[in-house]
Amino acid sequence: MLSRREESRPLQRCVTTVNRSALRPPSDVRRQPMEYFVGLLLSLAVAVSATVIGMDRDRAFYPTVLIVIASYYVLFAVMGGSGSALGIEIAVASGFAIIAALGFKKNLWLVAAAIAGHGVFDFVHHWLIENPGVPRWWPGFCLAFDVILGGWLAVRLMRRHARA
Repeated sequence: MLSRREESRPLQRCVTTVNRSALRPPSDVRRQPMEYFVGLLLSLAVAVSATVIGMDRDRAFYPTVLIVIASYYVLFAVMGGSGSALGIEIAVASGFAIIAALGFKKNLWLVAAAIAGHGVFDFVHHWLIENPGVPRWWPGFCLAFDVILGGWLAVRLMRRHARA
């Protein structure tokens, strides 16, 4: 049974249940090959299955994926219990969401560039924003995932243009 004080602090309860050993301290920027490998495999699985099933025929598919990808850092800020990181991460995610909307409305090349660009952002994120909730393995995983998925979309767009 929770005390009244604990009941009034749901974010703190959530934060205390996080496995702290899985979180990346700001000074630890070592990368493991496995995080890149898993990111690569998962991005190919998503891209190929979306293409084979036909889900990526809908113009909204990749912009939606971009919004979801960018929103993870907001979740990590909540997990880490950092209000300052939360505000910054919401602003950054909003920027990617705006690019996703513009790309959806105007040109999917913006979305391809933003997905790949988010991968580069993942790699330098820890130098720009101190977010204690980011798992140690996330930057390498997301870098690989984003760059491969952005490249996949770029190839699909080039093929579509070549056929037209």
